[in-house]
Amino acid sequence: MFCRNCDKELIGTPEICPNCGARPLTGTSFCPNCGSSTTPMSEMCVKCGARLATAIAEEISPKSRLATSLLAWFLGGFGAHRFYLGKIGTAIAMFFTLGGLGIWALIDFIFAVTGHMKDKEGRIIKNW
Repeated sequence: MFCRNCDKELIGTPEICPNCGARPLTGTSFCPNCGSSTTPMSEMCVKCGARLATAIAEEISPKSRLATSLLAWFLGGFGAHRFYLGKIGTAIAMFFTLGGLGIWALIDFIFAVTGHMKDKEGRIIKNW
């Protein structure tokens, strides 16, 4: 494994790189598999084909899981939780179908409570 910040080879899977002091997988400059140079927007290493991980903090939505769950339970048939998450198109569809006659709203509620619901940006709603 290589540090994505400084390109130094790491032994095992340390939390912090002993060379640069940063978390090894949060950088964007090098591939963690082969150590080749990457660009910040790369999703895959062109040398070895490995998928480049993104920082977990970037994938978690700032939206509240509690608010999403409560909106889905009480106003799910009207798509209020989807309006809250910024998913306007599907919120309007839920509004006119009354939450898929309740089925769509129930599934969304389960997704919200279990932490599998995503916002408009595709970030997971994890924080209560």
